[in-house]
Amino acid sequence: MNTAAEIANYFLSLVDTEAGDSMSNLKLQKLVYYAQGFHLAITGKPLFEDAIMAWEHGPVIPSLYHSFKQHGAESIPPPENGVDTAKYSVETREILDEVFSVYGQFSAWKLRNMTHEEPPWKEVYSTDSPIRHETMRQYFSTLLNEQAH
Repeated sequence: MNTAAEIANYFLSLVDTEAGDSMSNLKLQKLVYYAQGFHLAITGKPLFEDAIMAWEHGPVIPSLYHSFKQHGAESIPPPENGVDTAKYSVETREILDEVFSVYGQFSAWKLRNMTHEEPPWKEVYSTDSPIRHETMRQYFSTLLNEQAH
């Protein structure tokens, strides 16, 4: 199993900074959340164990937030030495690449607003409880079923 930090680094390694693309902490949080959700829906297993909390600006992995908070709303640089893709199964890479392709095109605030409309965040916001894997699996399974039709 990967860690949330490994998933974040994978996404950061995909950012095309030469094309002017960037990744803020807010956007990264949402991509890692979506990766967890789709991984749960597709495999039935979590991608990482770190808790996802329902904070004011949507789902947040506190351990990741604290790792990158020094960047504020600014862009987080890609990992200095790239990413060792051997750390990720083929299935995991496929899910991460698809999440980045679909959701990476949106701004941090668009992603924030999208998560505010989704049951996993809405159900636990203001309870100070983590977003449950089962809630995420159920919700993201409905998204996969919609895409299949």
